[in-house]
Amino acid sequence: MDATTAPHLIPPEMPQYGEEKHVFELMQTMLEQLLIYQPEDPISFLIKHLQRDNDNVPKIVILGPPASGKTTIAMWLCKHLNSNLLTRDNLTERKSSSVATEARKHYQKFKGWILDGIPETREQALVIQTLGIAPRHVIVLNAPDTVLIERNLGKRIDPQTREIYHTTFDWPPEPEVQDRLIEPEGISEQETAQKLLVYHRNIIKLLPSYPRVLKTINADQPCVDVFYQALTFVQSGHRSNAPFTPRVLLLGPMGSGKSLQAGLLAQKYGLVNVCCGQLLKETVADKSKVGELIWSFLEKKVTVPDSVILKMLTERLDQQDCVQRGWVLHGFPRDVDQAQRLDGLGYVPNRVFFLNVPLDSIMERLTLRRIDPVTGERYHLMYKPPPTMEIQARLSQHPRDAEERVKFKVDLYYRNSTELEHFYRWAIAINGDQDPYTVFEYIESGIINPLPRKVL
Repeated sequence: MDATTAPHLIPPEMPQYGEEKHVFELMQTMLEQLLIYQPEDPISFLIKHLQRDNDNVPKIVILGPPASGKTTIAMWLCKHLNSNLLTRDNLTERKSSSVATEARKHYQKFKGWILDGIPETREQALVIQTLGIAPRHVIVLNAPDTVLIERNLGKRIDPQTREIYHTTFDWPPEPEVQDRLIEPEGISEQETAQKLLVYHRNIIKLLPSYPRVLKTINADQPCVDVFYQALTFVQSGHRSNAPFTPRVLLLGPMGSGKSLQAGLLAQKYGLVNVCCGQLLKETVADKSKVGELIWSFLEKKVTVPDSVILKMLTERLDQQDCVQRGWVLHGFPRDVDQAQRLDGLGYVPNRVFFLNVPLDSIMERLTLRRIDPVTGERYHLMYKPPPTMEIQARLSQHPRDAEERVKFKVDLYYRNSTELEHFYRWAIAINGDQDPYTVFEYIESGIINPLPRKVL
């Protein structure tokens, strides 16, 4: 591409392909691996790297104080993700170099690794990182010291099977097993308190070594709940530095706040606000060929065909401001056939949000709206009542806000919404029946953060 001809007119297919295939992250990872391993034959090394499913290879560190359950969570994650568990006990040495060597070995075997309680200090973390081992996810389990001491005091071990039990939470039902259980060393209240003191002293210095990949989980809850929170975290992606052009689709029944949220997104992020209904009016006003065609249907009070609407949308989404800045579309598609046709033309949204609002809230929002025919001022009988009885007497209701019309439109949307939700399986559902700025925060979070991708 000739740099002297800027600004470049980049075909919309290029950024879409790059985002869909994660080309930026792929190039970044390949360069990272070359710098870490410094292979003698870089081409063969990169070919093997590309053959491996790198996104699905876990690289996880689990940290936590004594009795926080980190070993149990690590073992469950290993079983669920088919990866290897590396602990202080199953490494030949406790040196950072041996940890890095083992982690690299398992990563190259396509299985990945989970470090249980390693590193223990900031110095260990820096040495491991220097040797090229950087986790994608770091989980820190936290619980009050009193809870941890109580947990540790109840630990018992089976000398024959080496299974660990607990006098309160996991007592074996077999009497013969109960009789042979012994109390492991180092679990007294004083010894546990000393270990906790060392842990707290080290963890404060250790955590800054893992910015942007760290999650703290409360370990003072059932182990299954802790596990699922950890699993959800390791299945999520991190924010990428890759160039990103938002193509946002807002779906929801009339009165769900799509127009308001689209306006907020356009204002904050500079996206092009593409409202299908408003675009129909503007196209008709322009008196273009498409506008005249649309007017012919509106004049006869006939539904505008999908092919005409798609032609209108194509012309708008192909304009350079939409390609460069991104867009937020609402009012279309209304059913799965329209969604399929939109995707087939290459206008694939990379963020889809369903704004779910119950019927009674929609009825309250819409059927109580009124307009002053004299001043054009809009009112709401509950949230923005008219200031005087004189104004209230002359208020009128738009026919589209009539109760029967609203019920029909909402029922029509929810009849089609199931198929739309199935078509956009990766979409984010949001409760639209709350403060609009709270809804906007949820939408904003869904745009700036990557969609969850399974590690499996």
